[in-house]
Amino acid sequence: MNRVSRRPLRRIIAAGLALVLMVGWFVIRLVDIQVVRAAELNAASEDVRSRVATIYGERGEIVDANGIVLADSVMRYDIALSPKQAMLGPVVREQPDPADPSKTIEVEVPLDQVLSELGAVIGRSAEELRGVIDAALEEDPDSDFAYVAKLVDTEAYEEVGALDIPWVVPYEHPSRRYPNGAVAGNLLGFMDPDGNAVAGLEYSEDACLAGENGQRTWLHSLKDWVEIPGSERVLSQARQGGDLQLTIDSDLQYFVQRVAAAQVQATGAQWATVTVMEAKTGRLLAVADVPTVDPNSPSSVDSDDRGSRAFTAPFEPGSTFKALTSASVIDAGKGDPTAGVTADYQYLPSNGADITDSHGHGPTNYTMTGMLIDSSNTAMSLFGERVSDEQRYEDMLDFGLGSVSEVGFAGEAAGDLHGGPEAWDAQTKYATMFGQGLTTTAIQIASVYQTIANGGVRMPVTLVDGCRAADGVVTERASTEGSRVVSEKAADQTAQMLERVYLEGWLADDWNIPGYRVAAKTGTAQVADGNGGYQSGHLVSVSGFAPADDPEFVVSVSIMDPVKMNSSAASAPVFQQVMSQVLKKYRTIPSGAPAPELPATW
Repeated sequence: MNRVSRRPLRRIIAAGLALVLMVGWFVIRLVDIQVVRAAELNAASEDVRSRVATIYGERGEIVDANGIVLADSVMRYDIALSPKQAMLGPVVREQPDPADPSKTIEVEVPLDQVLSELGAVIGRSAEELRGVIDAALEEDPDSDFAYVAKLVDTEAYEEVGALDIPWVVPYEHPSRRYPNGAVAGNLLGFMDPDGNAVAGLEYSEDACLAGENGQRTWLHSLKDWVEIPGSERVLSQARQGGDLQLTIDSDLQYFVQRVAAAQVQATGAQWATVTVMEAKTGRLLAVADVPTVDPNSPSSVDSDDRGSRAFTAPFEPGSTFKALTSASVIDAGKGDPTAGVTADYQYLPSNGADITDSHGHGPTNYTMTGMLIDSSNTAMSLFGERVSDEQRYEDMLDFGLGSVSEVGFAGEAAGDLHGGPEAWDAQTKYATMFGQGLTTTAIQIASVYQTIANGGVRMPVTLVDGCRAADGVVTERASTEGSRVVSEKAADQTAQMLERVYLEGWLADDWNIPGYRVAAKTGTAQVADGNGGYQSGHLVSVSGFAPADDPEFVVSVSIMDPVKMNSSAASAPVFQQVMSQVLKKYRTIPSGAPAPELPATW
């Protein structure tokens, strides 16, 4: 009896022990999966099913002085596919049953047909798309992601969605748009297809404009690559870029570009720049470059024409520079508008230089005013040598020459003052008095005339008013602090002489602006060929300001090699039209008194 009774007990103990061992094994596996290897398994799982995508921080706008948008961001889309999923088999679509249109049937669409449909929308052939898939799988047999198109528009995005291809996914990608086309295009610059700033203000002010991208992740189903609702996680937030406010008036900019383009075409010139600046502030109201570039399609013009030559193309300014030297002489107490010299057609100073005028004449008793009216190089040399080279050089630096402007435009040139007095040879010593033997930019010459117009006080050249962040805080405000370069007396007397140039010079009829006193000077300069010599053509220019009795605006015009009118006469009509428009647009009060009379000879 005892032997029989013990057998069930053994069975119970054995079964209980087996149950304990089984439960223990499950507990160990559970702890291993949910605790010990949890992070590893989660990562492996998400590696298979998760996607990480960029949340794009929107780039800020560029607006003109009146808030008109010159550059903004629009939504475009990048199209991607899963190479691995594409190769799993045909795409199954539902379509009406031919036998019973009230019902649907499933139809298998082969890969080649799907790729052909997709390619027709994004502008690629089925063979190209198959090549993308094959290349991705060759590099990684488990490849789950490859771009097939970038920056497609909304219409293409919707057409791709309508194809209902489960392994094709669009991603939002903000892109750049320039709603006014070529207006200020050479200033604005542009972006490359990958969204990188590569030129102009887009590049130099990228720190203001650029947003900061964020990241998000989500899970998708393995079968059809569809995002699983509620699985999205934001890894980092995006930040919107700041808005860049310019001093440019886009309406005036458009007008100036149109006038400059018409004259370039009429004279057969290579290019032109026109600058409009406020005399009292240094703010740039227009900076026109011809040829112009539309930033929406920068490749439509030659690469040399995509930037702003007003900032980046230094040249020998020629006789417009005589205003600066005259101001230096007067400021040093070595002359005034009626001071006189006797100058011949040729001047041979004792240091061995050889100076000649552009026109033949005998000994002439020039006043400094007459020297500017006739634009005599020899008379300028006689006045200029009254001031030491060191003082003239210091004045050039104070006028803003030899260094980039406060704008800091992308690729801006500093110009070349030929090394300064210690490096000047005998000829350069004199050539630098009348705008040869050194180079400046159009912006620098405009700044020189702004300084003279503003009573000898140079104001910072300003193109950007500030950067407005998304929270409304404005930074990068331009400086409004000027610096005195020459005395008010020297500036005023130089301005009076420039008025006589405007009234008595050979272009008096070409640049006449009724009702206003105007101060202006022409220039015709040789252009270096890069090989130690000069090109056959000339750069012709006009710079001036108005109203001369209370200066408000500076206009500077430069035209390169106008073959049909190779003299300053090519620039004068542009100066006249632009200055007239500026005075009218800003309702400038006409001058109330005539310009002072000054003798040209003694």
